[in-house]
Amino acid sequence: MTTNTHEVQIRVRYQETDQMGVLYHGNYFTFFEVGRTELLRSQGYTYREIEESGILGVVVKADCSYHKPAKYDDLLTIQTSIINITKAKIEYEHKVIRNNELLATGHITLAFINKEGKIQRVPEMVK
Repeated sequence: MTTNTHEVQIRVRYQETDQMGVLYHGNYFTFFEVGRTELLRSQGYTYREIEESGILGVVVKADCSYHKPAKYDDLLTIQTSIINITKAKIEYEHKVIRNNELLATGHITLAFINKEGKIQRVPEMVK
């Protein structure tokens, strides 16, 4: 594993908020996806390359604990860490931070399958 933690910054856009200007809860999962994508990119790979090799990463578990609200125009840091790897799954932890204040914590587990849906080993490039 080259590195197992990565940070990326995202600014909350108006369309990502509810009527109160608070980041809509479902959008945290989109931010988690950005974090995973950029972690992989920082290791020199892309999800496109994995998919072109015939392997797909599918979310089999997802959760988020919301501690404090993010609001329109906040600059957020999405910290993504690999916390566990098994033969066919990889578990990520995501932290959403604003000015050193933890706003949310999420966990995503990906399993890997081929295009026919058969379970595959975690690709070396993802580790």
